[in-house]
Amino acid sequence: MGPLQKFLLPPLRFVRSGTSAAAAAHCRFYSIARILKRTEARANNKTVNSEESHQTRREALSFLKSYKYLTPGETVEATELSLQGSKLAFMDLAQDSNSVQAVCLHSTLSQSGLASLQPSGASLMEFRTAVRQIRRGDIYSIKGRPHRTERGQLSILNQETRIRNRHVDLQVNRRAAHTLQLRSSVISEIRNFLRSSDYFEVQTPILANTAGGAVARAFATTAVEFPERHIELRTAPEIWLKRLVLGGFERIFELGPCFRNEGIDKTHNPEFTTCEFYAAYKGLRALITTTEKLLMRLARATNELIKGPLDSLPVCDIDFARPLRSLDFIKEIESAMNYRLPDLAHKDSEAEIIKIFRERNIRLPERATLPRLLDRLSAEYLEPLCQSPTWIVHHPECLAPLSKSFVDPESQQRVSARAELFIGGKELVNTYEEENSPFEQRRKFQEQAKYRDDTSRTDIDESYLEALEWGLPPTGGWGCGIDRLVMLLSGTDRINDVLPFGNLRNVVSLGSVRRDTAGSVAASP
Repeated sequence: MGPLQKFLLPPLRFVRSGTSAAAAAHCRFYSIARILKRTEARANNKTVNSEESHQTRREALSFLKSYKYLTPGETVEATELSLQGSKLAFMDLAQDSNSVQAVCLHSTLSQSGLASLQPSGASLMEFRTAVRQIRRGDIYSIKGRPHRTERGQLSILNQETRIRNRHVDLQVNRRAAHTLQLRSSVISEIRNFLRSSDYFEVQTPILANTAGGAVARAFATTAVEFPERHIELRTAPEIWLKRLVLGGFERIFELGPCFRNEGIDKTHNPEFTTCEFYAAYKGLRALITTTEKLLMRLARATNELIKGPLDSLPVCDIDFARPLRSLDFIKEIESAMNYRLPDLAHKDSEAEIIKIFRERNIRLPERATLPRLLDRLSAEYLEPLCQSPTWIVHHPECLAPLSKSFVDPESQQRVSARAELFIGGKELVNTYEEENSPFEQRRKFQEQAKYRDDTSRTDIDESYLEALEWGLPPTGGWGCGIDRLVMLLSGTDRINDVLPFGNLRNVVSLGSVRRDTAGSVAASP
């Protein structure tokens, strides 16, 4: 069928015979062709390359059997395949009395699917001409990911189409829309919970001379007002919020964005949303209790919504019954390895831990500092035990430089008054008693500076140390990633699905699309 053979039509209005006018008003996307087996190609008297199309072909019946386990709204992410049949945006491919639905958009395929055939893309007029040539029985190759629609129809879905055209996805995919509605409700519920406990909401700076708080690579920029000054986007609001506690606000919280110039995967995005709260005179046990009460409230509120307007989402069946299980960091690692860790405060501890890694064939982290080695041991021995909600408590001091610490009477190691909540092997909540001694905090900053590298700035924050001299009361701090929390409550394992426009890669890709004067779409160089 020539260059236009690889096109897939955009969503079209189509109403099945017998559909009422009222129903038609809400019917944006329907399958619009039933394709019968036929080998004739109608454009330019050219035929499909059968050898090429059969190379990655999967029979319709085999496709239906292979992916019948998909639940409504579920997509197979890692599989790409082709089906031989006809082409349309929402269409039914019929083969041997079996039918498979395919979904795609012209705007995406004019950049990707036709790139090798027409470098400049295809104009809208050319596309419309191709549409008018389509007849029952035409044969085309459809490529994408297996997906089951909310109505139970097994489909081939073009994931790039969904992300690049989020406005379309939200119209046809109820679960995508319901996930974003749940996100809004979760944020509102957290606000209501904290306000009912007399917490005061604040907004702290996003741009400053240092990112502050977390040990992470920051995004750097400059300002027109003072171009010679180095400016960073915050990695966490922690230092700002503790300054406000110093100023007399004994219960405060902030919900807002943070930025870490690090990798992208299914659960991480460089731009993310967090909630942090700080409460004077609140210890670790009280912080854990508050967390468990909040999560029980969120799970209950989520299921009420799922039973009502957000019925495309799966029920949240996580058991948050209190008290949640707790694992002591050092004790559990030593028990799992059947080996006693060296004194972690000793100067040779790093070399001793590396020796343990090599003896046990554990892969060393890149730039094997003591904190990274201990983090890897946690990932190896502790986090897999945390499928149900589980606290990991009392981390080694070097893993929590902003936390108060003490000598554990059992292990005789210096550990932090810190707890992390893991669910499904992923961290959800981080909470600890804040270090309020300017002298101890300086010592910990100096120790932290030993592990500085290109991926983490660990400058000593003299301004914060000076502020601590005014007297920070005993304070409990708490942080939770909103994106990961919504993933948990909505039953999705991809951070893309809980962000309105996907991760940073998707957002940047949107900006690389340009339109020429003829209306075609092409990728910017």
